[in-house]
Amino acid sequence: MTNWRAVVIGFLIATVIGLFGIAVPGLGQLAAGLIGGFAAGYLAGGGLLRGFWHGLLAGALGGLIAGLLIAVIVAIAGWAAGPAGGILTGVAGLGIFAAVVLVAFVMAIESALAGALGGLLNPDPDRDRGRRPDRRPYQ
Repeated sequence: MTNWRAVVIGFLIATVIGLFGIAVPGLGQLAAGLIGGFAAGYLAGGGLLRGFWHGLLAGALGGLIAGLLIAVIVAIAGWAAGPAGGILTGVAGLGIFAAVVLVAFVMAIESALAGALGGLLNPDPDRDRGRRPDRRPYQ
């Protein structure tokens, strides 16, 4: 089962680091994806595949939101340029879609690899929450 708390925390970590990583183009965003994916995988725990899955989700979420921001910026630019801008940005829509898919894919893969490492380093996710494995929550 997916631990959405781990995914959202990994995404938020990647977003915050990515905002500060703008000062170092390329490397800052790469580090943000790796650290966010690692955090998601570690928090989810459970081994290599579980960490991979949670890192993948955190990175893909970041990639989709980044792509959405790119699309909004292009739409605003087209609106500001008037009718000619609308035509140009409409034609550019397919290229923007391809760029968004590429960005989401790259962010997801790097986060997934780091998430796998994080999941490998935390094979027992219940240990970090202070729960005993033989008891269910709210018992």
